[in-house]
Amino acid sequence: MSKDVVITKKQVEDRIFTVRGKQVMTDYHLAELYGVETKRLNERVKRNNSRFPESFMCKVTEAEWEHLRSQFATGSRN
Repeated sequence: MSKDVVITKKQVEDRIFTVRGKQVMTDYHLAELYGVETKRLNERVKRNNSRFPESFMCKVTEAEWEHLRSQFATGSRN
């Protein structure tokens, strides 16, 4: 049984952040939009790695993560 969920442009835009000069979404926010657990999203991506471009995922440094966390709190996009 499928539920139709409407996701607004603003909901997506509010989850896009800038890291290393590129716009990114965290796995947490992407999983939230798809309605799955973050762990499950990451498992599926790893299992189907060949379906995603190399640039699809990256690991952020501790400093980048702290900067992202501050953006979550303030809603800033830079």
